[in-house]
Amino acid sequence: MERKGSQGQGKDRDSSRERSYGKGSQTMYKAKCSNCGEETEVPFKPDPDRPVYCRECYAKRKPKRY
Repeated sequence: MERKGSQGQGKDRDSSRERSYGKGSQTMYKAKCSNCGEETEVPFKPDPDRPVYCRECYAKRKPKRY
């Protein structure tokens, strides 16, 4: 017996995810890394009360996933 409803729903969900990526341009904000001082760009408006890290420093700080 074939389930028609479940197969179609999964395809719709996957295709909608693919379509949402890459639409429009994302505003990037310049910031200074709180760890190394390098100039970097982030996809959110930096808050002066919170640290901002460049890609390399952020990767060093975040816990490894197993």
